[in-house]
Formats: sequence, C-alpha cells, structure tokens
Amino acid sequence: MTGEYGTLVARLESVAADLDEMAFDRLREAVADGLTVRPTDDRELMKARRAIEKATAILRQLDGAGPTD
Repeated sequence: MTGEYGTLVARLESVAADLDEMAFDRLREAVADGLTVRPTDDRELMKARRAIEKATAILRQLDGAGPTD
C-alpha cells in the first residue's frame, strides 16, 4: 500500500502479527499447564486484534484501496 496511510497500515499489520504471536503463546502455555478453557488474556488479545483489523480496513478505504481479504 503506497497511499497516504500506507505506513500506518503497515505498522498496524505488524502489531496485529505481534498480537497473534502473543495469543498463540498464551494458548500454548495453557495447554502445557493442562488448562481446558481458553485463557482470558487470549480473548482480550483477540479483541485488540479485531480492533486493529477494523482500523486497517478504514485506513485502506480512506486511501481508496478498498477492503482486502
């Protein structure tokens, strides 16, 4: 993405990837600890991830790139 918001979108995508890693780590730790329910902090990380996805989509629309899947 090369529009006005391209750099910001790239940064947000990087943060989203970091959140994915953190959430996966929490799940892996929970399994290793024998937990059978999803950790609360994993749920919260996924909420943050979805918020970043929404922000990224809005910035792409502002740049005229439209949504991407």
